[in-house]
Amino acid sequence: MTVLGFSGCIGNTPLIELRRLSQVLKRRVLGKAEFLNPGGSVKDRAAKGIVEDAESTGTLTRGGTIVEGTAGNTGLALTLIGNERGYKSIIVVPDDQSQEKIDLLRAYGADVRLVPAVPFTNENNYYHVARRIAEETPNSLWANQFENVANRRFHEQTTGPEIWEQTGGRIDAFVAAAGTGGTIAGVASALKARNPQIVTVLCDPMGSSLYNYVTRGELLPEGESDLEGIGIKRLTRNFAGAPIDRAVRIEDKEAVAMLHWVLNNEGLFLGGSSGLNILGAARIASSLPEESVVVTVLCDGGERYLSRLFNESWLRDKGHLPFPLGLDFVTSAL
Repeated sequence: MTVLGFSGCIGNTPLIELRRLSQVLKRRVLGKAEFLNPGGSVKDRAAKGIVEDAESTGTLTRGGTIVEGTAGNTGLALTLIGNERGYKSIIVVPDDQSQEKIDLLRAYGADVRLVPAVPFTNENNYYHVARRIAEETPNSLWANQFENVANRRFHEQTTGPEIWEQTGGRIDAFVAAAGTGGTIAGVASALKARNPQIVTVLCDPMGSSLYNYVTRGELLPEGESDLEGIGIKRLTRNFAGAPIDRAVRIEDKEAVAMLHWVLNNEGLFLGGSSGLNILGAARIASSLPEESVVVTVLCDGGERYLSRLFNESWLRDKGHLPFPLGLDFVTSAL
């Protein structure tokens, strides 16, 4: 009998085919179901990789404290792994994130420090506040998910090989957004090592700098996005050097429309970054020959965004309603 603890259940998530979307496109769109990790998101992997790396190097020892600045999901994952292994957690969160994630962090036992949502260049940005707290806290680990390449390495060692094996090596493209850059960089590296012909595509929201970085070589943000925990305005160590072939940019309104279409037509209740990823994957699939296989990442579940992405008042205030009829918006930007 094999018995696993919390950490042991992270990974080996299934690939889910979005069947109705695939039928419409005449190409297969598959989603790596990271919302089925025990902590509920793809960030379980980054958290496990970072904690186990710190334990192996002696950076994190018995009775220690994990400190991180996060939009929510990484903090949730780190707190749960910390609970499992006997560490305390201090999680610094910008105050513009969903109340559901903040409430979950507190329910899990994290010491939650809410700070104003200010730009990275401001020393009161959640990233810098977390760094200072870690410097002042004895026997602590600053997880530093953006720059700690244990994040990227864990995806290269696990997520990428899982996708390759689950598709039997039959994959034409991999499409994903970047929150820290660890997932897309790690998976792209693993897949390219197995078949350099696989097309790797960054799916970027408005407000992020990476679309222009990939397409024009400059970190230039344009517009704004309300999607949480996705998009970067700087070049992180996790994203630097990632083997990315091209990039697509997605408007919030389109990503949210896809999120609701998938709920109503595929039965998948997902968060905003998944809507972004699925739409990006669908657009890339539409540009490839029929029967092509495109894989993306289903990052987390929709229950963490009930007060926003699934709240009619919030959707209307943000201009996301009414949703477009059908799927014409999938190919409208091609």
